[in-house]
Amino acid sequence: MASPSIFSPKFTPTSNKYPSIALSSMMSTKSLTSFSSHLPSIPLQYVNCKRDFPIAKVASSIPYEPVNQDYLEGEFSGHGVTFEGIGDSCVAKMELQNGSIAKLMLPSGLITSYKAHMWHQGVVELLHTSVSEGVDDDDEEEAIIQGGISLALSFESDDQDSWSPSTWSLHQVSGSPADTIQIEMICNDPGGKIRLKHIVTLEEDFLSSELVVSNSSSTSLKLLGGVISHLTVSSPDAIYVLGLEGSSFFTRKPILSEFVITPPDFGLKDQPGYGQVYGKMSLGALMSTLSARKQSNADETENSNLSASEDEDIEGEEDDGYKQLTDEMCRIYTYAPRAFTVMDRGRRNSLSVGRSGYEELYMMSPGSNHEFYSKYAFICVGQSAMLKPIIVSPGDEWRGGMFLHNPNLE
Repeated sequence: MASPSIFSPKFTPTSNKYPSIALSSMMSTKSLTSFSSHLPSIPLQYVNCKRDFPIAKVASSIPYEPVNQDYLEGEFSGHGVTFEGIGDSCVAKMELQNGSIAKLMLPSGLITSYKAHMWHQGVVELLHTSVSEGVDDDDEEEAIIQGGISLALSFESDDQDSWSPSTWSLHQVSGSPADTIQIEMICNDPGGKIRLKHIVTLEEDFLSSELVVSNSSSTSLKLLGGVISHLTVSSPDAIYVLGLEGSSFFTRKPILSEFVITPPDFGLKDQPGYGQVYGKMSLGALMSTLSARKQSNADETENSNLSASEDEDIEGEEDDGYKQLTDEMCRIYTYAPRAFTVMDRGRRNSLSVGRSGYEELYMMSPGSNHEFYSKYAFICVGQSAMLKPIIVSPGDEWRGGMFLHNPNLE
């Protein structure tokens, strides 16, 4: 019997409102300085680095085996994909003939860059990634890379402990630089009962991240978490989200994950707008507030003088179809549209964000108390299963993912 996990839901899941749809149906038709060169451009003062920083290791809570760049080049080069070793890691670069570029790191699977081709024939970075200096257990300098697009996932079942994927192996590269490039990574749990595929697809006006979960165990599998994207912006004050009007939401604490960026003062100051957000929250603790809320309600029944729990969710309905993200916020939207638009009036561009399989939308804004184009000039969007886990039955397969569509090509 698996040990209890803080992911375990304390409520009965409700039926899905929307059917799962294939991600393909959304697709379009067609030193520290070393690390920084593979990431979106961030002013040097915001990445907190030194120019004489040596070739660094990538910081991680999970020890990685060094990646064999020569093997990857010999086995997988071509199809518009090239490889470059950076310390013990490797950067895989996907580049199309129209100039669109995506980069991901192995073995972490972190997508660090998506440069989209624009109507003015240049490219614009759409992801936000931060590089900062850290020190490992041996007092050696290392690069801490956060942001981009990452998978923050946890799996559990009745016959094994909770498990989260951390290292990915390159399995296949396909496509052509003329129109579409696809990279497939794989990761299995120690017992070999959970088999994951992470498929990253780059098209001329499109980037997607798709997860395939295969459950070969004899018991049902619960999936919690999601795919988290950091979208670079001029300032959250200039960001408008179109299409969320009428969506129900819960105000939550930000996810605390290895690759998720959260300002250190997030939630410490009162912000104008709806509700109050408190501090940080680990991915594994996302389920605890529902339990706390039910316990609080029970306590109030016994004693009307007891106040509600500080961690109680604030529930509401979005009444703004043209929502400005000026204020600090962190919400999980339910019954949100499968696709919506993010418009940046400062950068004068827009981006369509969509999902498949996942039923929830996670959205976090650091607010506009930070400098323009700084480390915290981003918004966080996640396709998620945080309020209600996804159940994968024995022998079944589940697919889900997200896409970013660039409508500024023409």
